[in-house]
Amino acid sequence: MFERELVEIGLNEKEAKVYLASLELGQSAVQGISSRSGVNRATTYFIIEGLTAKGLISSFHQGKKQFFIATDPDRLVEILDEQKREMERKSEELKKLIPQLQSINNKQSGRPVVKYFEGKEGISAMNEETIKVASGSVVPMAYSVDAVDNVFMKEERARAKTKRLDKKIKTRVIYTYKNGVLESTVDGERRKVPFDKFPIKSDIAILDDKVRIASLGDRLLGIIIEDKEIADSVRAILDLAWEGAEKYQE
Repeated sequence: MFERELVEIGLNEKEAKVYLASLELGQSAVQGISSRSGVNRATTYFIIEGLTAKGLISSFHQGKKQFFIATDPDRLVEILDEQKREMERKSEELKKLIPQLQSINNKQSGRPVVKYFEGKEGISAMNEETIKVASGSVVPMAYSVDAVDNVFMKEERARAKTKRLDKKIKTRVIYTYKNGVLESTVDGERRKVPFDKFPIKSDIAILDDKVRIASLGDRLLGIIIEDKEIADSVRAILDLAWEGAEKYQE
């Protein structure tokens, strides 16, 4: 009775038998628990140790004899909650590990290294990762100012710019901006193109051999493609777009 349910929530069959026997008997020596559960005495000792570690059985001594007693069944709920938190922790660790595992697989196969990122924090992490590898270079970019402003606050954008300048990275940006203009500065050239003709909705940048793309619409997704040929090709396209954007400058 109830053995199947206990197995379903994580106990093995013998643990379920021993726990139920202890629960039914109240305080009892190991011999009584073994007899009630149908598990041999030596194995019952072993099972009790495991259940004690889980907080499902406690023990005490009367004279030279040791007795065991099952803890309140509410402890089962606590165990499930602990398992849930542990699974969530492992899931988050695995999400962080997946891009690295993919990189190993891609490098071994000679294919481009591809890493995926999700959410605002993921895109921020993606930007941090690509900034680390570029130094003293000019980064070609294309993005929607409105989309960037909609996702990142002014302070966050300022911090990102400071980190870029610390690495002595300059930019050459093609952008759309429905109600504004970005002036060129010493740290970057900028050319605006009409949004109605060129509806850019993502943030694209080429940093060394990495292509960084962030989708900044309803879904916040990011991707890094690490491959020299692909990076050179996308860089050439942005160079061509830069030349073509000249005619839209006032």
